[in-house]
Amino acid sequence: MSVHMVEARGVEKRIRQLDILKGIDFHVDRGEVVSLIGPSGSGKSTFLRCINHLTKISAGYLAVDGEAVGYRREGNKLYELSDAEIAINRASIGMVFQRFNLFGHMTALQNIIEGPVQVKREPAAQARERARQLLDRVGLAEKEGAYPSELSGGQQQRVAIARALAMQPKLMLFDEPTSALDPELVGEVLDVMKGLAADGMTMIVVTHEMGFAREICDRVAFMDDGRMVEVGPPAEVFGNPQSERARAFFARIL
Repeated sequence: MSVHMVEARGVEKRIRQLDILKGIDFHVDRGEVVSLIGPSGSGKSTFLRCINHLTKISAGYLAVDGEAVGYRREGNKLYELSDAEIAINRASIGMVFQRFNLFGHMTALQNIIEGPVQVKREPAAQARERARQLLDRVGLAEKEGAYPSELSGGQQQRVAIARALAMQPKLMLFDEPTSALDPELVGEVLDVMKGLAADGMTMIVVTHEMGFAREICDRVAFMDDGRMVEVGPPAEVFGNPQSERARAFFARIL
């Protein structure tokens, strides 16, 4: 039986006395593109951060490519990984944030090669060559020497995508990648993401871009109040939502 790229069973997250995630059961297969949609505060971004171990789960089981996130199994026991081991595992999961998070004192090219050189210990010449290829892929070949302050928001986000791809990830996570952009810049970022989907990249996307979710995603997961309320093909979830909560949400936004 094939292993899911992402598998969650009974995942919970509590912060102080507040339950953020309330027993998430979910999976994503290799090559699948899944969007997480729902109202603000529903737990979408928290769940995404748990997958990358930026946030530690409180209960349940969460695995990427068959390996427990943040833990290693020895016999019937799970042992928490060290920070160094977590960093190595995290390197295989690309993440693109709402707010670009580029290093302001580095050029676009330097931002992209930083991870491969410092984390994966790649030769700088090799990292630079792949960084230039990635900049070309996201339509910014001419911007390798530009600093973030010299780039538009859409250009910065495309550099951020190239930076994540430079680590050669097996999974890409996008946390509302267009929500900080002016409307006219959204399309250039979504076009890059559509290209990744066409190339077979496994992707989980937290988004309010319903057109992208409907057109590009294999499945849509509607979250509310820390739970997966509905999961299915976009035509079914958008066209015939089964829960009253999902019907009310889509009636407002579609």
